[in-house]
Amino acid sequence: MDILKLDRTAVLESVRILEQATPADWAAPTPCADWNLRELVAHMAGQHRGFAAAAAGGGTGLSSWQPADLGDDPVRTYRAAATEVLDAFARTGVLTSEFALPEISTKTTFPASVAIGFHFLDYVVHGWDVARTLGRAPDFDEDVAEAALVFALRVPDDDRRLGPEAAFVPALTPAKEAGTLDLALAALGRTPGWTAPATSATSPQH
Repeated sequence: MDILKLDRTAVLESVRILEQATPADWAAPTPCADWNLRELVAHMAGQHRGFAAAAAGGGTGLSSWQPADLGDDPVRTYRAAATEVLDAFARTGVLTSEFALPEISTKTTFPASVAIGFHFLDYVVHGWDVARTLGRAPDFDEDVAEAALVFALRVPDDDRRLGPEAAFVPALTPAKEAGTLDLALAALGRTPGWTAPATSATSPQH
């Protein structure tokens, strides 16, 4: 499994999808029920910058991981953050390094392959979040979906998913004929057929 290639594919797809957003879309509800599209993208850009800092040996403080100020051109800001993290991951020797991920633990660091796996899974899911917000579907090849499912099934489905800061909510039972990506989404508590509701769901999903 080439985690760098998989991650790059997921990130670039999230950029491609977001480039289809119109000014009217930024206040739209998303599958992350407590965030509209602008808030979700601010989170996504901030996480890119945090992972870029971690890849460079920083990122130990939570200040590196705050939502980004998207300014007047959210797509440009997001694209720049995506380029920053992809450049950071492309540096020679990055896969031999350890990443500080203070949102997960302040007591330990994580091997690069594990940390980049976290990032990859986040951007498959958040790419899907953005696509569904815009009434579209992400264009992920089966190898990306299969890798996402592998990582999704490694996420503990326990009481840690019940807190207000949980990255994912409890797993859902997938449809009988669910495809690979839908299986990964359901494992993380996403509803694969989600469409923008008249009123947002009550359970936040990040």
